[in-house]
Amino acid sequence: MQDVLADRPFVDLGRWPTPLEPVDGTWIKRDDLSGLGLGGNKLRKLEFLLGAAAAAGQDTVVTTGALQSNHARLTAAACARLGLACHLVLVATVPRSDQHYRESGNVLLDDLFGATVHVVPDHATAERELEHLRRQHGDRLCSIPLGGSDRVGALGYVAGALELAAQLDAQAPHVRRVVVATSSGGTVAGLVTGLAAAGWAGEVHGIAVMEDVAAATARVERLVSELGDDLGVSVDRTAWTVHAGLGPGYGVTDPASLDAIRRLAAASGILLDPVYTAKAYAHLDEAGPRTETVFLHTGGVPALFAYQPDLVADPTTEGD
Repeated sequence: MQDVLADRPFVDLGRWPTPLEPVDGTWIKRDDLSGLGLGGNKLRKLEFLLGAAAAAGQDTVVTTGALQSNHARLTAAACARLGLACHLVLVATVPRSDQHYRESGNVLLDDLFGATVHVVPDHATAERELEHLRRQHGDRLCSIPLGGSDRVGALGYVAGALELAAQLDAQAPHVRRVVVATSSGGTVAGLVTGLAAAGWAGEVHGIAVMEDVAAATARVERLVSELGDDLGVSVDRTAWTVHAGLGPGYGVTDPASLDAIRRLAAASGILLDPVYTAKAYAHLDEAGPRTETVFLHTGGVPALFAYQPDLVADPTTEGD
């Protein structure tokens, strides 16, 4: 499989391998430490997506996501590294309007990385803006889907799965399952395909944080099928499952996820984010015994600053 991936267009953006560490009674795969742009899982996808763009001679990139999108931030960082123009079409659908959410976190970083940001109120307007940019830039435009999750982007987590399988074999051969947040589906699809190619016999548990379980499962199934056809890999459908983790809504915090952030930070110095990793970590124990589990940390730390009002201690109770 390594030889197959080596033949695909690719640009080097991340710092690999990321560490596999014993933390909090479990194992954590630290893709939050992938390097560029404050790190995160999307760098693995962007290495293949922007590799394909370079091979096609494209010099302008557009992608979309929520206002505080980690994928958009890392796309902007990668474009800055590679000298590409970057447009971000960001949809303001998360029900927050405070200044922290509108101006800090990933929004601030998008600007620092030099991206042209188009903020729109809904997905229909986003699609019209994307179509306008496609007409304007023509064949020079690389249009990256939500989360970088197509059969090209998901190759990043086929490669990431091979890396993880080798680490588990060397450090934690008793581990039987991987737990990770899932939204656009490419990370889980790449993981299950790559782990199958590596001959790893465990399970992948995706925690759906963007939509309901049925919709999240359908996304993963489609991508697993496309990857299987592309790479000639057969995936056992019983090797992966999707669990509910949306809570009160996408981008909306709840007590369990906020507690997960505070608890892991105080216990280990590792930071979760309010939208993805905290919700997934709060469901960690549902997958099985912690000692036999690895949690894939997909990054997202800049969003902590956008959600400051939810996390800051009440000064009137400090010291009680």
